[in-house]
Amino acid sequence: MIQWVFLSVAIVAEVVGTSFLKSSEGFTRFAPSLVVVVSYMVAFYFLALTLKTLPVGVAYAVWAGAGVALIALVGYVFYGQALDLAAITGISLIVAGVVVINVFSGSVG
Repeated sequence: MIQWVFLSVAIVAEVVGTSFLKSSEGFTRFAPSLVVVVSYMVAFYFLALTLKTLPVGVAYAVWAGAGVALIALVGYVFYGQALDLAAITGISLIVAGVVVINVFSGSVG
């Protein structure tokens, strides 16, 4: 069960880092750039811990799917970046894939 906590921390840290990429303005602003670097360090550390017990394919599928959905939400809420129907449909399919993996796959430990 702890692997899911580690993966959740990794996902949140990655989303925080990605969210601050925009405000780092190409790494020309120090504080947002520092948040990006530290967030990615935390994200990859906790992803590495996750991979001790979860298969890499499953962990990465959950990481990517949750990250895509969350960063789209962050873009909408904080940056006013609206999504069209095709984008919403695609993100929904990604999330559905993550759910299928977690509910029905025998690979999930």
